[in-house]
Amino acid sequence: MKRVVVTGLGCITPVGNNVDAFWQNLTAGKHGFGEITRFDASGLKMKIAGEVKNFDPGLYMDKSEIRRTDLFARYALAAAAQAVDESGIVGSAAPGRLGVYVGSGIGGMTTFTAETEKLLTGGPQKISPFFIPMMIANMASALIAMKHDARGPNLPVVSACATATHAIGEAFRAIKFGFADAIIAGGAEATVNPLAMGGFINCMALSTSDDPDSSSIPFDRRRNGFVMGEGAGVLVLEEYGHAVRRNAKIYCEISGYGNTCDAYHITAPHPEAAGSAEMIRLAMKESGLRADEKLYINPHGTSTPLNDKAETLAIKKAFGELAYRIPISSTKSMTGHMLGAAGGAEAIAAVKTLETGVVPPTAGYKEPDPDCDLDYVPNTARKCDIDKALSISLGFGGHNAGIVFNKLRI
Repeated sequence: MKRVVVTGLGCITPVGNNVDAFWQNLTAGKHGFGEITRFDASGLKMKIAGEVKNFDPGLYMDKSEIRRTDLFARYALAAAAQAVDESGIVGSAAPGRLGVYVGSGIGGMTTFTAETEKLLTGGPQKISPFFIPMMIANMASALIAMKHDARGPNLPVVSACATATHAIGEAFRAIKFGFADAIIAGGAEATVNPLAMGGFINCMALSTSDDPDSSSIPFDRRRNGFVMGEGAGVLVLEEYGHAVRRNAKIYCEISGYGNTCDAYHITAPHPEAAGSAEMIRLAMKESGLRADEKLYINPHGTSTPLNDKAETLAIKKAFGELAYRIPISSTKSMTGHMLGAAGGAEAIAAVKTLETGVVPPTAGYKEPDPDCDLDYVPNTARKCDIDKALSISLGFGGHNAGIVFNKLRI
């Protein structure tokens, strides 16, 4: 079996449109929340979101491509371009050995709503001929493959909020077992629009706070829902020997992956957290955790009452007493919930924590919850000597995914 390393990172997020800006704002504890500017949100109960700001798709694609591409795919193409450029993988890997695993929880929601309005106001003849290819969730992965001549395995995972973590984990497995030399992996989402916001509000998933500073507060007793975020997070995973032979920059190694399902409820996590705890055990077993290693966890941490309680329980079940000594911080306290893109951005945060030895904080944390009694690194980044980082994602439908990164061992 092959070893798998990370050689490129790229992101578009509510707190920065490249990895440097993203990481600088995370470690400073700065969130990206504010009143929605993209549409008139006066009719919604929740008027705050984590919008991507000052995004210029023209840096990554020409005007004709932009017109034929939904916003979620533009985010994906931009993040992938950053990761690919940093890694230098294109031209180094044979096209048939370079894959793309970039998913989306929902896909082209912006296109879907726009074309539905055309249907209702002008009839079916007004629907764009690009409606279907712009809307379908696999198109980001397909467009990235076209852009970079990646003819190897292509798997656009769709598992709700666990999408990007599953995509990275499956990419890891594909390289580990020899099906590719490198894979561009992650997720993208663009759902700050009236239909998606209304749907999440009505299923009582979004925060009802009108204060940006206290609307996404994972593990805090006052939490009452998540803030909608958007963007993309993409990594280049590469077989270790392949990366060494071309003298690539190696951030870290990916060494474990867990994948389970609660098989319990369409939106709620299992109250006993059996599935998510088992996912953590599986990921850590594959990676291994030596007695002298220090672990960081970037949790799902959505700021919903049920998720944060169940996830805390899962961590305790998986790690026992060790759970109380692990720094845990939810970067959703600053990015909001980027849905299918969340695991990609959070994987980057985990990689940067390993690289820098800085654990980003859980911003906005003020009131402890007896059900959430672990070390959530409140409000201020912490310097730590971290050897391993676990990134966790949990999705509607009970999907549980976790990936483990560790410092490279020569």
